[in-house]
Amino acid sequence: MKRIVYILFCVCVAVMATVTLVPQRCAAQMPIKYNMVRQVMPDSKDLAYYGKKHFWRAAGEVVGFNIGLWAFDRYVQHGDWAYINLNTIKENFKHGFIWDNDQLGTNTFLHPYNGSLYYAAGRSNGFNYWQSELFAIAGSAMWELFMECEYPSTNDVIATPIGGAVLGETLFRASDALLDDRTGGMERFEREFASFLLSPMRGINRIVTGQAWRRRATSGRMFGTPNIFMQISLGVKTMAFQGRMRSPYVGASMLLDFEYGDRFEAKSTKPYDYFTVRAELQGMKYQPVLSQLNIKGRLLSREVLDHKNSSGSIGLYQHFDFYDSDTITNIDKVPYKLGVPASVGVGFLFRDVERKCYIFDCYAHANAIILGSILSDHYWTDERNYNFASGFSLKGGANITWNRKKASLSVSHEYYRLFTWKGYKPGTNLDEVDFRTLNVMGDKSVASFNVTEVRFDYQLLKKLYGTVLFSNKVRSTHYRDWPDHVSSTMSLYAMLTYKF
Repeated sequence: MKRIVYILFCVCVAVMATVTLVPQRCAAQMPIKYNMVRQVMPDSKDLAYYGKKHFWRAAGEVVGFNIGLWAFDRYVQHGDWAYINLNTIKENFKHGFIWDNDQLGTNTFLHPYNGSLYYAAGRSNGFNYWQSELFAIAGSAMWELFMECEYPSTNDVIATPIGGAVLGETLFRASDALLDDRTGGMERFEREFASFLLSPMRGINRIVTGQAWRRRATSGRMFGTPNIFMQISLGVKTMAFQGRMRSPYVGASMLLDFEYGDRFEAKSTKPYDYFTVRAELQGMKYQPVLSQLNIKGRLLSREVLDHKNSSGSIGLYQHFDFYDSDTITNIDKVPYKLGVPASVGVGFLFRDVERKCYIFDCYAHANAIILGSILSDHYWTDERNYNFASGFSLKGGANITWNRKKASLSVSHEYYRLFTWKGYKPGTNLDEVDFRTLNVMGDKSVASFNVTEVRFDYQLLKKLYGTVLFSNKVRSTHYRDWPDHVSSTMSLYAMLTYKF
């Protein structure tokens, strides 16, 4: 958990720096949230300079990172999984892949983050989105087969490269918005340092090649100056668990919403020209610090509607979703956990603008979940208390803004349906099995997870808003060998929001 907190802290600091360090014409000239100015395209000289492919350097960085991480695990942490030799490598190939029993944060966040470093090794050496994914696949396969004495993990070779591409491209583009090769002195240091925090592998490349301090006539941004919108909300959060747990709980919460690019670009074929990030950090007793992370990146899109005040598009999107909680009472029960590092689907966006009165926009997404995980009420083995699964998700929402940002109301709903088909045999005592060889997805079951959110913002000052937000999370699981279970978690937020 300490690693998760540190990573999220670095990302939040660097993302906030993105807004303060990029040219302010991008954010400050947005008269309305979604009425953004046209982005500045990248310079052809920058594309030629930074677009050169360096395969061996990228491959060396992937291999070097894995060796360095293994050395840290072996000689600093003294992890039992890091004591490898030729026999353990041979056994890994002989036995094959299994479903592992690591914590939810490890499997659905930290492994994808490691994948983002493999991915960034390719991306920062001139390779495009799809080509960089191959480096993430290779890095993950190398780690699973060679760098641990535990059997290679089925879930890791899926979550690490696919989730790694989501995190990797998101952080790579955010870091790109910070860079400016024309600057020097303290400003240059601040830009390079913040960019390094966002995309460490890219930062290492810039230091090794001398690009971190070399001044050039152009900015050096591979994606030009993008449209950026960000808002940070700070305040109080109250939670109440229903059913067997009726104890409300109060603590602090921070919500970060980040939007990159033009969601209604007429035609887009470059992955992640548009993406959104939602993260929640909280300070509540017994609750995880990182409670939510949602990333939605557009892979391609086409315009299907273009009228005077209305526009619509349909596209292919990649999704990354993470929800985490823990018990807030002395009852040994957790209401929900969900991790979806590998999901892709179709999305439709619509906007109607009446410039003097309101802006209305809505969206709908239907996604296939390649790999997901959801809390189990019965599968408790080693560090794992959740089931692996595949399935689908449906997401929709609408937002209306009145009187040129004076007030806004938004409603959203997410529905996840997850199927765990490879369970253990009925009557198995999980306390007596060897978790190192147990190869199951969890309890054989069908689970659903619903997230409903209603938010109202009212302008207090030029960029400062008062925010009231209500959310409800409902988990329902139908088990083959156990009674069905339903839990509901309601949260109410009172916050101040600053919109950059």
